[in-house]
Amino acid sequence: MIIGIGTDLCDIRRIEKTLEQFGERFKQRLYSDYEQAKAERRENPASSYAQSFAAKEACSKALGTGFRLGVFWRDMVVLNFPTGQPYIEITGGALERLNSLTPDGMEARVDVSQTDEYPMAHAMVIISAIPKVSAD
Repeated sequence: MIIGIGTDLCDIRRIEKTLEQFGERFKQRLYSDYEQAKAERRENPASSYAQSFAAKEACSKALGTGFRLGVFWRDMVVLNFPTGQPYIEITGGALERLNSLTPDGMEARVDVSQTDEYPMAHAMVIISAIPKVSAD
């Protein structure tokens, strides 16, 4: 069962300007150490920051709150499996919201897809409720 769907489109040039203007302050406010390290390894870090930005926006939309009601930027961290597939780790107020949306006997699954083609980055997040697997 789908609980929420969110999508976001981010202009990489806007992130480039924000990084020039606010630098570390911007990075520390929105991104985890992992996200920053991943972006800084890239030829164009702004592209990676824009993809994470779009994924966080899309996730907040899928939660149905945006960045309010206790949901903050750093509550959602875009990570990657060894295969490269992105996923989002949700904590804090965003996790509380996710738990409130998840029906009893179910667990939440958060799928994310990201892409970029300069000057745009895009992300889509689908939050589903799936039956809990018993540990028997």
